[in-house]
Amino acid sequence: MLGAGSWGTALALQLDRSGSRSILWDRDTDNLLKVRDTRYNQRYLPDIDIPESIVIESDLVAAVKAADHVLLVTPSHAFASIIQTIRQELKPAQGVAWACKGFEPGSGRLLHQVASELLPESTSLAIVTGPSFAKEVAMNLPTAVTVAGPDKRFVKVMANALHGGRFRAYTGTDMVGAELGGAVKNVMAVATGICDGMKLGDNARAALITRGLAEMMRLGAALNARPETLMGLAGAGDLILTCTGDLSRNRQLGLRLGRGQSLQQAVKEIGQVVEGVNAAAEVHRLALEHGINMPITEQVNGIIHNGWNPEEGVARLLARQQKAEHGE
Repeated sequence: MLGAGSWGTALALQLDRSGSRSILWDRDTDNLLKVRDTRYNQRYLPDIDIPESIVIESDLVAAVKAADHVLLVTPSHAFASIIQTIRQELKPAQGVAWACKGFEPGSGRLLHQVASELLPESTSLAIVTGPSFAKEVAMNLPTAVTVAGPDKRFVKVMANALHGGRFRAYTGTDMVGAELGGAVKNVMAVATGICDGMKLGDNARAALITRGLAEMMRLGAALNARPETLMGLAGAGDLILTCTGDLSRNRQLGLRLGRGQSLQQAVKEIGQVVEGVNAAAEVHRLALEHGINMPITEQVNGIIHNGWNPEEGVARLLARQQKAEHGE
């Protein structure tokens, strides 16, 4: 397990519960050693005991060499650098999975595209995604995710390792849809947060979530994602959770922007990476590149990156011409 933030720690706990041996590494050595010594991740999950059966390893190479497979749980901006560091250490049969959501900053590539370029063609790849707040997984509350990738054998191995107790792991092969759903929902969570921060009501929130799903589906069609993937856990499921749950950092960013805070102030108060900031720019770029109409994404990108006023953004959405809901 590469990454000992809230999500990496929560997944290590779930692997341990399901009877799978896990090794936890993080680039923040100081915090990692505190976790090892106290058996608590005070920074991210302060109230959760970490059993001795979870191995804490501060040496990245040693952690990779000791594992059967690798699961990355890092911010998307650190994904490529970690892959580059470990690729020479991977054993021939060692697969690489990740539970991070977003795009590679700068290139706008989905993470499976980054991994495919940097790793040997023979390396099995998979993504773990779906509606899953780290704190609730750590608390052993019921959760369902999907594990997706082209190698059905490796996908099954990863799903079996995680599945157990109150945690269900489904499987699939549509990596594009699984990754796209997890990235686009971050933008829509910012949008619904802005809506709620401005106290626009439950009707408006429901409309934003539904029309946000429509934007996700249109972009997915252009990128050859399967519609059933985007209507499942990786798409609609994650979208609903992130747009309505206050544990979502993207929703929290939107709430603060809707209440009049600046982007810099909001991000500082949240104190952790907010993937929706980068995702807004990348999803908007993809929409323009493929000629996809994504008005909610356009407004969120403008508010975050161009300093647009949230009230004016809402007004622009409401001023759009009447149209058929499904493009008939």
